[in-house]
Amino acid sequence: MVSRKKRIDRVYRSARVIPFGAASSIVVMSDCHRGIGSWADDFTKNQTIYLAALKHYDRLGYTYIELGDGDELWENKRLEDIYAAHGDVFAALRHFDKGNRLYLVVGNHDLEKLKKTTTASAGAAQNATPFQTGTTLYEGLILKDKVTDGEIFLLHGHQADVLNDTLWRLSRFLVRYVWQPLELLGVHDPTSAAKNNKVKASVERHLKHWAETENKLLIAGHTHRPVFSDAPGGRYFNDGCCVHLFNITAIEITDGSIALVKWGEKTREDGTIYIGRDIIAGPVKLKAYSMGTTSMQYSK
Repeated sequence: MVSRKKRIDRVYRSARVIPFGAASSIVVMSDCHRGIGSWADDFTKNQTIYLAALKHYDRLGYTYIELGDGDELWENKRLEDIYAAHGDVFAALRHFDKGNRLYLVVGNHDLEKLKKTTTASAGAAQNATPFQTGTTLYEGLILKDKVTDGEIFLLHGHQADVLNDTLWRLSRFLVRYVWQPLELLGVHDPTSAAKNNKVKASVERHLKHWAETENKLLIAGHTHRPVFSDAPGGRYFNDGCCVHLFNITAIEITDGSIALVKWGEKTREDGTIYIGRDIIAGPVKLKAYSMGTTSMQYSK
């Protein structure tokens, strides 16, 4: 069985390289787990919050990176049903796509969106999405600083979780036919990095170790736990997820800085409710971190 470090190395080598600079504005979100609008669709409770955030970033010209598990294809079998249930969300994403400001990374729950002819280590595949022809899926991305050549590596993070990577078909079967029905009775999936703290800690430990060993800043999702690392020694970041209880989290990279933010419902003095953004951590200038350049070969 391939080691977790080798799996992450493989994704790094096949990652798409995206140049960025101080004028770039990028937002990273993951783990929307968009479903079919049923009782099991965890995304529906935050859909309005997510749309408000998305329109804010679109209006300001941000590039949107969806860092895996955007669609829930373990509990649901048909992408078409997900598109039908959340048409307004995909319409908003289409604005980013038309402006070449959309990058989609696959996670374990939406890995099936890659073509069957594409191996798990491949960097990209054409796919049938509700976006324009040419939309590409990736397993990993590298943001490369135009001035310093410093790198930020992005992947979903399930590559550090054997049961949800190498054995993902078994995990999908268990989620679809065992754990999903049991959740009605309040039984949580013990194999899930999002619901089991031991699994979560193990995944984070392996991702942090890779980032420290390779001297890279690394942004992941998968665990649903937002993480912001302090400069100069911090290496590991996690954007959290879009299925927290009534809020979503994201990582922003803009004006040469990185920050962790939260979007949710807020109340004004007159009692009216609105959707707003709070900074959880940062912003910290990226130059405050020791961003390593590449020591491994990757695809251009």
